[in-house]
Amino acid sequence: MKTLVIYDSRYGNTERIAKAIGEAVGGEVTVLSVGEADASELKSFELLFVGSPTHGGRASEPMRDLLKQVEAPALEGIKVAAFDTRLSTRWVGIFGFAAGRIAKSLKKKSGTLIGSPEAFYVEGGKGPLKEGELERAAAWAKEIVQSAT
Repeated sequence: MKTLVIYDSRYGNTERIAKAIGEAVGGEVTVLSVGEADASELKSFELLFVGSPTHGGRASEPMRDLLKQVEAPALEGIKVAAFDTRLSTRWVGIFGFAAGRIAKSLKKKSGTLIGSPEAFYVEGGKGPLKEGELERAAAWAKEIVQSAT
């Protein structure tokens, strides 16, 4: 299955999660930072993972900008999954999270959401990732791939 993982990362935590997802998926997979991604090329993939750190309850500005460039129904026939990195403190939930908003945007562009948006946790604003998150990301990615086939 031809897979693309697009991520944005401010401190490297979301990048590490994206790379763990790419390694777990295996096969024909491309992992790109949001700055390397081209919205017009998304339709050439069968499975798309999109992830961002959560800032102010939503995805990063570069990720939001990329998603705005994707016109509906550009993702029709493409299976999609969303993830984010976030703090685990309760008060952060007041503002919401990036993964849910990314998933909503991908569905709006006619992508087929396979699996719930997933969160991966960091210890502090700059990280590091909490212990076990890379392994959890790999396991989640394998579940998504199984759902996609």
